[in-house]
Amino acid sequence: MNIGNIHFKERPLFLAPMEDVTDPAFRRFCKRFGADMVYTEFISADALIRSIARTERKLTILDEERPVAVQIYGREPAAMAEAARIAESAKPDIIDINFGCPVKKVAVKGAGAGMLRDVPKMLEITRAVVAAVNTPVTVKTRLGWDNDSKIITEIAEPLQDCGIAALAIHGRTRSQMYKGEADWTLIGEVKNNPRIHIPIIGNGDITSTAQANEMFERYGVDAVMIGRAAIGQPWIFGKNIQDNFDWQLSILKEYIEESIRWLEDERKGIIHVRRHLAVTPIFKGIPHFKETRIAMLRAGTKAELFEIFERVKENYF
Repeated sequence: MNIGNIHFKERPLFLAPMEDVTDPAFRRFCKRFGADMVYTEFISADALIRSIARTERKLTILDEERPVAVQIYGREPAAMAEAARIAESAKPDIIDINFGCPVKKVAVKGAGAGMLRDVPKMLEITRAVVAAVNTPVTVKTRLGWDNDSKIITEIAEPLQDCGIAALAIHGRTRSQMYKGEADWTLIGEVKNNPRIHIPIIGNGDITSTAQANEMFERYGVDAVMIGRAAIGQPWIFGKNIQDNFDWQLSILKEYIEESIRWLEDERKGIIHVRRHLAVTPIFKGIPHFKETRIAMLRAGTKAELFEIFERVKENYF
């Protein structure tokens, strides 16, 4: 399977773009454990054009994480084209357009999944971005705005006609947010449309490589994207892993240290990894763990956090 001039092995697994999650530190860990491509956090076109430092920092790309896609979002074609040109200067392998973010502050303002209510502008933005850069452009979107407007099978071909190199589809509508189950049937319909010749990437509710393989088998997608299930377990991609507590804890500790280095601040680094600590499965099943979990999420230093880890290890493993 190829996206532009990038060749992927059979049945590739991609790390989905996630705000405040897919920074360079986390992307490198996912790459190490088998992610075939990773995505940046989504980047506001308007903020990028205004040279907002925090936004520009999201363009940081390390060679060891390639291939990597920079994802941008916005609601005006000219701004998105300019943002794409700026993003291209960071030399990503792919520029991805976010037409799928469901959060209110993005979608209600007409960006992200909000574009599912304005298909002409969606296509205008896509054409503008494709024309603005030489880097392959891809799109990530959802089934539709709500259950009464699942339009993905109608817009896939027009998006392809805009010149995109691949299409990623999350199997939910915007109104679902992340609730309910992802519906892959329409993803399969897009993939099996004989007029579709670009790669189709499926996304939604993938929690294991076995489940990903089931989606490959059932729907014939070209790649599978793993999102929230990777939080707290970057080894979900299945490569170079050891299935035991000591090893998994050592990876979490290594990631904490890497986050501190990336953010150049111990407290910020600790705060940043709390969402990983809150959902990581390695503590699942430990009896009476609530108070210990709260203590982990309140820890303000690496030393304090690692001391809690050691107590857990001594008491339960």
